[in-house]
This record gives sequence, C-alpha cells and structure tokens, in this order.
Amino acid sequence: MLYLALDPIAFRLGPLTVNWYGIILGTAALVGLLLAVNEGKRFKIASDFFMDLLLIGVPSAIVGARLYYVAFKWDYYSAHPGDIIKIWEGGIAIHGALIGAIIAAVIYVRKKGYSFWRIADICAPSLLIGQAIGRWGNFMNQEAHGGPVTEAFLRDTLHLPNFIVNQMNIGGVFYHPTFLYESLWNVAG
Repeated sequence: MLYLALDPIAFRLGPLTVNWYGIILGTAALVGLLLAVNEGKRFKIASDFFMDLLLIGVPSAIVGARLYYVAFKWDYYSAHPGDIIKIWEGGIAIHGALIGAIIAAVIYVRKKGYSFWRIADICAPSLLIGQAIGRWGNFMNQEAHGGPVTEAFLRDTLHLPNFIVNQMNIGGVFYHPTFLYESLWNVAG
C-alpha cells in the first residue's frame, strides 16, 4: 500500500518558504488572543493589554524554549556555541516556552497593575485552545509522536482517517498520534 505523507510546506513565494507549522501556530495564537480579549471584556481589560501580552509572551516563550533545550543538550552546545541560535534547525521545548512566557507575563502584568492570577485565569482557556490547535503543526512535521504501533491499531482500534494514519507512517514505521491525544485532551480541558 502507498502511504503519502502531507507536505509540511504550504507554499513558496520566491525564496520564501511558508510551512504549515507556522500557519498553524499563528492561527493558534490568534484564536487564543481572540478568546482572551473576549474574556477580558468581562473584567473591563482593554484588548490592547492582551495584544501586548502576546507580543511580549511569544518571543519570551521562544527564547525560553530554546534555552531549556540547550541546557539539556549542553554537552553538544558547549562544544558548538554557534549552534545555540540555530532554532530553525529544530530544538525547542514546551517546558521552556512556558517558563519563558510566564516570567515575561509576571513582569508585564505586575507593571500594568493587574493581578497575575486574574490574568492567568482569563488566559488559561486561550492556552488550552492554542495548544490544541498548535499540536497539529507537529502532525504536519511528523514530529513529537509517540512510540511505534501497528497500522491495524491506528485503523481498527482508534478508527483514524487515512490522512492521519498515513502521516503517522514515518520511515515505514507507524507511530502513536500523540499530537491528537494531546489536542483532544486540551479541547476537553
């Protein structure tokens, strides 16, 4: 049987390559922002506050994600310090992203005079829906999957559609669609 994986590249504009991962993460951030802005209205918090929080939080999350990853691969990066900034080659960690974003949020929220816990409460559903959407970027890149499984498990036990089963065939081995598990748990949250 022929298994066709989805192309991680959405389109090209001359030398610029636009990946599905970026489109999906951008969509996740936008949906999360809209949800936070809407919830913030109940507490009379300006939408600009949440836009600024996002604009501060995303870069802080990227830096935190990279630093966390590098810290746990320090044997390599201490010998190759020039590679530390090569985020485009992969190597970020969600734990570091959360740490970086939370540190930036605590500082920003306190500077603006709001309760961090109130803002965290408002933004929690945004983080869940953002993560639910964002995990599909991992699906497109065939990364962050679980351990090996049989094709029959994916088709007959989980009853997954062909496009998911095909994408979970990586190098001739089928893998658990952990992106899907996490996405569904985030939606349930």
